[in-house]
Amino acid sequence: MSAQPLTLHGHDEQPLDALIDWPAEPLRGFALFAHCFTCGKDLFAARQIARALAGKGIACVRFDFSGVGRTVKTPELAGFTHDLDDLVAVYEQLRERFQAPTLLVGHSLGGAAVLAAAHRMPDVAAVVTLGAPFDPGHVSHLIPLSARDAITENGYSEVSLGGRQIKVRDNFLESISNHDAEEHIGKLRKALLVMHAPNDEIVEIDNAARIYAAAKHPKSFVSLDSADHLLSRREDALYAADVIAAWSSRYLPEADTAEAPGDRVVVRETKAGRYQQIIHAEGHRLIADEPESVGGDNTGASPYGLLGAALGACTSMTLRMYAERKKIALEHVEVEVRHQKIHASDCEQCESKSGKVDEFTRRIRITGDLTDDERGSLLSIADRCPVHQTLERSNKIVTTLA
Repeated sequence: MSAQPLTLHGHDEQPLDALIDWPAEPLRGFALFAHCFTCGKDLFAARQIARALAGKGIACVRFDFSGVGRTVKTPELAGFTHDLDDLVAVYEQLRERFQAPTLLVGHSLGGAAVLAAAHRMPDVAAVVTLGAPFDPGHVSHLIPLSARDAITENGYSEVSLGGRQIKVRDNFLESISNHDAEEHIGKLRKALLVMHAPNDEIVEIDNAARIYAAAKHPKSFVSLDSADHLLSRREDALYAADVIAAWSSRYLPEADTAEAPGDRVVVRETKAGRYQQIIHAEGHRLIADEPESVGGDNTGASPYGLLGAALGACTSMTLRMYAERKKIALEHVEVEVRHQKIHASDCEQCESKSGKVDEFTRRIRITGDLTDDERGSLLSIADRCPVHQTLERSNKIVTTLA
């Protein structure tokens, strides 16, 4: 389970399909995500951004605007002003039930929505837009001219958008045309991050320039390079998610770290994906996961990857300590570690000849003005690395239920 279902209501008390991605570590604040035009909260990019924020201690709420979303059998665009009212209604409910969101993230038309609604949310400190149009009316070009004529004549028309048949009413077109974007952006008075791809095929990059120009400082711009409008490529969605998580942390309060131990390792499930774990190790924070090949999301090193990292780090540190003590001119150390399971019968040094054993192959690169004797000494001392010795010894693990 990657996110928890949440019961919310829109501006007209209509139920909204919503999810909240909870952080596994102390909570820093709440974020509210507004999806793109007709997309819904379950878009890949939305999921990745929510997970990345949760990984930074920020609970992220994403919901489907009234009338759209993948669970709605007959989608109907309610209107841009209704979207703004939905955002404010959700903000108020979160403030009453948990705490007020301090971060808004909007994708495409959702970006225009958070820019227009932010001034109605006093606790919001920062706003992020992804591929957002400067003017909401920009999306009208996605509706064919014949459909617009039908809307004018009949009050509505069914239009194919994003591979779905969606009912568009005349009040939707009216709501996106009667909006002063420059005024709303100019009075934002909140930190702003504008993210846009130069070759966005739906919303041209000029929109980002207009948003940036209309906004007051503090404001930032990050190019999404070759990403498409929906951030459908995994690497693009993950990049955007990581940047948002890092940038927004500057504008949110630090989490209470009283629970983070300084003298031991504590590992907890994050619920962001099947296997992701949050690790607090001696006051430091790490993420562990499994690769996609075994059902994970590859958001962090695997357990064996972390074990190999421990061996490599310990080896490098041991060589550095030895070189400093012996006054050896060691300039740089690099340790490469590989792990595999091998048959015990293939291991000459192993006592057991049945089953499989773990083999760690360590390749050490050292540079500096070193003699052959010094190189030999450094290679020999690598085997005295404490983690190396721990792995080669018989060990005892004591397990209890807390």
